[in-house]
Amino acid sequence: MLKMGVIGAGHLGRWHIKNLQALKNVDLLGFYDVDTKRSEQIAQEFQTTPYDSLDKLLDRCDAVSIVVPTSYHYDVAKAALRKNIHVFCEKPFMQTIAEANDVIDHAHRKNLVLQVGHIERFNPALSGLKNIPIDPLFIESHRISPFNPRGTDVAVILDLMIHDIDIILALVKSDVEQIDAAGAPVLTDTIDIANARIKFTNGCVANITASRISNKQMRKIRIFQKSAYISVDFLKNRTEIYSLSEGLSELPERSIQIAELATASDRKRVITYKQVNTDKSNAMLEELRAFTHAIETGAPPPVSGEDGKKALEIALKIEQQIKSTLKNMQ
Repeated sequence: MLKMGVIGAGHLGRWHIKNLQALKNVDLLGFYDVDTKRSEQIAQEFQTTPYDSLDKLLDRCDAVSIVVPTSYHYDVAKAALRKNIHVFCEKPFMQTIAEANDVIDHAHRKNLVLQVGHIERFNPALSGLKNIPIDPLFIESHRISPFNPRGTDVAVILDLMIHDIDIILALVKSDVEQIDAAGAPVLTDTIDIANARIKFTNGCVANITASRISNKQMRKIRIFQKSAYISVDFLKNRTEIYSLSEGLSELPERSIQIAELATASDRKRVITYKQVNTDKSNAMLEELRAFTHAIETGAPPPVSGEDGKKALEIALKIEQQIKSTLKNMQ
């Protein structure tokens, strides 16, 4: 049994506690939070132990989930790593690339597992792409939601857009060549709506929009590539694929024929539609399960510290470009 603790018992930390209690290979020792009143409530709700100091909890743990505000990620992660503790750290990974590099290096030197909480990697809709060749020419993503004061201590790029940045970096096997971004603060002092156009060296372009001031919710990525259009809806756990096949003998399995295109050679080209059925699952439970699996087996974590750093680096560049533009407009 892995002895684990949760650091931070806010909205997200509460769910970490609940899900870790559901893992059979985990002995949840308790949690630490600076808010004593909140600690009492969580301890009673989940019948778990509230620790009155971070060091006391770390002294007993094999691994921890770090679910504190981003400004504290670095200090807490370093404190855990110094005590030879495996670290799961919520996104955004760190505040700066220097912090990210230091934490990654420290974990590597001590051969400790470091996983970053990009939870959408475990969304069942995304798993529908596992057996599909992905070679994007253009990607469009929208992640918009109604206003919620929680999370507004950081710009929408680090709060919401970073999910799609991480996914797109995992899908496009190429370096980033150019970024063009725009955005604005509307209801808060940080950026509430943002759009970024990312060009990769292989020619692929990704257009990413994130907003926390919408009147509706949307979490969707659309992938356009040669002979295929793929739509991944993270809210509805739905993956849809429109593809072009050369002749009836090449139709994708369990697809529906929706149109035929005539060609000069009289060979049929068929447009098909396929919905990939994905089982509903608990994404947070699965990412924490993957973290414990990496500790037990030595397998690399599915979302490494390097992955978290790459997404953070792009997010910070987008944020800085928007801030620079806004400053010039004043």
